[in-house]
Amino acid sequence: MEKTLKELAAYLGGRVIGDESALVRGLGTLDDAGDGQITFLANPKYAQKVATTNATAVILPPGANGHGRNVVEVANPYLAFAKLLTLFYVAPAKAYGVMDGAFVGKDVAMGDDVTVYPGAFVADGVRLGNRVTLYPGVVLYPGVILGDDVTLHANVSVRERCRIGNRVTIHNGTVVGCDGFGYAPDGKEWYKIPQIGIVMIEDDVEIGSNTVIDRAALEVTLIRRGTKIDNLVQIAHNCVIGENGMICSQVGISGSTKVGSHVTMGGQVGVAGHIQIGDNVMVGAKSGVPGNIPANQIISGIPAIPHREWLKASGIFPRLPEYRKTLGALEKRVAELEKMLAANTNEK
Repeated sequence: MEKTLKELAAYLGGRVIGDESALVRGLGTLDDAGDGQITFLANPKYAQKVATTNATAVILPPGANGHGRNVVEVANPYLAFAKLLTLFYVAPAKAYGVMDGAFVGKDVAMGDDVTVYPGAFVADGVRLGNRVTLYPGVVLYPGVILGDDVTLHANVSVRERCRIGNRVTIHNGTVVGCDGFGYAPDGKEWYKIPQIGIVMIEDDVEIGSNTVIDRAALEVTLIRRGTKIDNLVQIAHNCVIGENGMICSQVGISGSTKVGSHVTMGGQVGVAGHIQIGDNVMVGAKSGVPGNIPANQIISGIPAIPHREWLKASGIFPRLPEYRKTLGALEKRVAELEKMLAANTNEK
């Protein structure tokens, strides 16, 4: 593919400063891009590299110094670069139909341009929308419903009756709809509580590899539209995850927790069950969330507290041995002073 800067600016909703007819055939970093490639500046601390890059053009925010380079000026260079990566390198999937070696059960409904690779298993009563792609090892249990433009990569499993919306991508090894962790005490033993609910994933969700989302005990575990979930995440039964969330790797969310919209959780965050987290909350990596969090908070730590307080507290940790030594010396001095004061009092 080859595009002029004028064409790219129109595609991105930006404007060209420099040669509109310059041709771009690919993308690169500020350090490595060469002739025929376009790069971008999103972090101001790398602004000096704009002067030395060999790229044909640079995507810059309004007012940034282009150092005489060809520039495509846009409000959000990082987003613009992502859109150009899609334009240049992400080709539409070709439909191959049901290939030899795939298993398709009875009463399966398929939309147009579906691909089912060898080794995929589609059980009875499954419904597939248009342009669905199932890679080898995908397993769809009975009654699963997939919307349009769904891609399930190798070894994804979707359990019985779960529903997945449109434009959803799920990466290798993820399990949607396994049993929730529910057991009732029976003396010294545990009686399994049947998990008869489902998982529902709304439109435009992407889920990383080896993530597990448990089915509800009775109703629905719900992932709302636009949310992005990283690798190795555990979402327990009956949770509700709001719209456009960002859940990073190794997060664990306990059962029946309600997470608001546009919530960001850093890596290895642990969340207790049966709590509510408000909209626009940001939780720092490795934090433990034991209780409800109001909307619009930034929290960190174990247990999680307001982020600025956590930064102050964490700055003290390395000094604790020194403080302990100082405190011991002060205690000794206070004891000596009290002894002297007591002696003076007795003399009077």
